Amino acid sequence: MQSVRVSDLGKHEGEEVEVRGWLYNKRSSGSIHFLLVRDGSGLVQSVVVKGEVDDAIFQAADKLTQESSVIVRGVVRKDRRAPGGYELGVKDMHVVQVADEYPIALKEHGVDFLLDHRHLWIRTPRQNAILRIRSEVVKACRDFLDDRGFVLLDAPILTPAACEGTTTLFETDYFDTKAYLTQSGQLYMEAGAMAFGKVYCFGPTFRAEKSKTRRHLTEFWMVEPEMAYTELDESMNIQEELVSYVVGRVLERKSPELAVIGRDTGPLARVKPPFPRISYDEAVEILRRHGVDFEWGNDFGGQDETILSNEFDRPVFIHRYPVQCKAFYMKPDPKRPELALCADLLAPEGYGEIIGGGQRIDDPVLLESRIKDNRLPADAYTWYLDLRKYGSVPHSGFGLGIERTVAWICGLDHVRETIPFPRLINRIYP
Repeated sequence: MQSVRVSDLGKHEGEEVEVRGWLYNKRSSGSIHFLLVRDGSGLVQSVVVKGEVDDAIFQAADKLTQESSVIVRGVVRKDRRAPGGYELGVKDMHVVQVADEYPIALKEHGVDFLLDHRHLWIRTPRQNAILRIRSEVVKACRDFLDDRGFVLLDAPILTPAACEGTTTLFETDYFDTKAYLTQSGQLYMEAGAMAFGKVYCFGPTFRAEKSKTRRHLTEFWMVEPEMAYTELDESMNIQEELVSYVVGRVLERKSPELAVIGRDTGPLARVKPPFPRISYDEAVEILRRHGVDFEWGNDFGGQDETILSNEFDRPVFIHRYPVQCKAFYMKPDPKRPELALCADLLAPEGYGEIIGGGQRIDDPVLLESRIKDNRLPADAYTWYLDLRKYGSVPHSGFGLGIERTVAWICGLDHVRETIPFPRLINRIYP
């Protein structure tokens, strides 16, 4: 007998099939058991009727507990009232294991309790839908870049130096020296861009920020493209194309999952280029109009980003921040050297920054000076300076945060639901 996924049952109407899964819920009506079975791809109502199966099978169905693992065999029937539009008329069933009393009942639980049981929480329909959307976001990013000639390179996770700043590093012993968990693969992608022209990495990054906001994790994933012979405006063009493509793919392929989590897709349908582009100076003026006492030269905080993003119905670029609030490698604007050729992309609906990027310094003398000004260990950046000595060219790149992007697309209150096992300032279990 053919084993099929619940999501494919519609292709087998009238056929006898086998579904391998777990009991999500059960209700009984005297001589009938209605078993709601999940297999990771969906839910199917499996109907066990007394007299149509052996008594032993009917009794076994009666004793099933939530999350018991079962293999059900039966005929696929169309039923508009059933989850997914199909049900299974059970003819046979094999109980793989009767589960212990399940800690996550079909009721409300506190967030801490659910995070303590995250290894089980991800089985629920809402969490399952969110993580399926995450999977589609990742695949869409990679398809977009792969189809446009970018080469995937893997950046190291253990690094000898900082990328974003020395105060947010996780330090570890590395034989007779020190190493750090990577904050970004960007510097290595710059090397890759000089070898391949267009590259990207995708992997985990780490920030030892003592932040407890809804937008912060200590371990998160980024897609980081880097491009030779590319200046800031062209990089922003690619960013808006990428984000529009990703949102479109989710709307096209994951509408059932968006429905499960109750996402209003109207705002997502408006995510199409061109995106608005405002300068840092203009952003400061917007904040001041909203009564924010904002000092020019500071970086924007989460609340500032929320105010700014709420001004627009689609993502908005804020470009040319002051040099003092950006990383050492950002190229100064030749027209206003106190500004960096950089841009952050803020998602609408108050979600804030999902992409940070900019044009990199390509002058070896200036880069060496910036490394000294930031009191960074020169020896650790010798290789990085080499990139400016052997065929330096204008180049740009950016990093898209997967978790923040998923939180925005799904309309979530916190990024902790966007990753299978979140790492927070106060949580490393499970």
